[in-house]
Amino acid sequence: MRRVACIDIGTVTARLAVADEEGERVSRLAKTSTICNLGQDVDRTRRLATDAMQRVFACCREYVASAGAAGAEGICCTMTSAARDAENSAELVAALRSLGLEPEVIPGKVEGALTFLGVAQNFGGKRILVADNGGGSTELACGVLRDGVLDLGFVESTNVGCRRITDKFLSGDEPPSKANLAAAHEFAASLFETAIERGGLRASGAAGNAGADDNAPERLVVCGGTVTTLVALDLALEPYDSSRVHLATLSREKVAELEALLASKTVEERAAMAGIQPKRAPVILGGAVAIDELLAQTGFEELTVSESDLLFGLSLAAATALPGTEGEKSPVGWKPTMRPVAKVG
Repeated sequence: MRRVACIDIGTVTARLAVADEEGERVSRLAKTSTICNLGQDVDRTRRLATDAMQRVFACCREYVASAGAAGAEGICCTMTSAARDAENSAELVAALRSLGLEPEVIPGKVEGALTFLGVAQNFGGKRILVADNGGGSTELACGVLRDGVLDLGFVESTNVGCRRITDKFLSGDEPPSKANLAAAHEFAASLFETAIERGGLRASGAAGNAGADDNAPERLVVCGGTVTTLVALDLALEPYDSSRVHLATLSREKVAELEALLASKTVEERAAMAGIQPKRAPVILGGAVAIDELLAQTGFEELTVSESDLLFGLSLAAATALPGTEGEKSPVGWKPTMRPVAKVG
């Protein structure tokens, strides 16, 4: 058994996973999540804000210490949408290197492939469409994991995320106006429609995809903080209970109902609702818009929620990048850069 630590720095959340690897499988995965909002104002300024970078640095300092205390053999660090969009990401990368990390700003296709790898562990042999709905982007990946072999037919990153939608359309009036809400839907629908058409991702039998299609996905599986929060909100989970969220389902009707409820509230009122982390309240409506349009554009009447996301897939890839595994092939054809876990004071 070998223990690895993985940090993923997203637009809204920074997360740590400490995973035990046995052969080609993860036998244990412990996750920690912190809302840092690295992507504040990035859509408008194309720059990472100084205070946002400071929040991420402080969080990662704690994560490195936690990884060391847990006995991790090596650690890797990925950065996604906000870092891809910002012109000054190198500043944060340099700061994080002082913690002994080697942060990598990964392309959307790598992000989508890693997420699919993690999610697909629960859906072996089934052709699924995986949507990783984050703060700045949503990665769409369609394929199948069969007998441990990953067959990805389509991976694409779209600029639809809860932080981006909020900053563009929903950061003004509280509650938001009908016009702004409609504009948010139109934005998400347009970007999703293009990618879904290009990838042939509509559900078999859905309007515009009548009849049987061997390449059509059998199920839509969604991961990310928005969709897990929607389940927690629906079930009024306080505290959060992963066992009730992972592999739960949400119908399109239920998503629309929850979106309407959120749209009727101010940010302060959303923050007080059972199941919503107060720091997620400002962006949860934008995320609900994205999830609703994802269902509408793919033609699925329900989605399945997964917590086995990018961190799970990253952990599997990380195990192939440890010292002594030089000849081992990564499941997604990409390996993170591993570093020994540094001691931080």
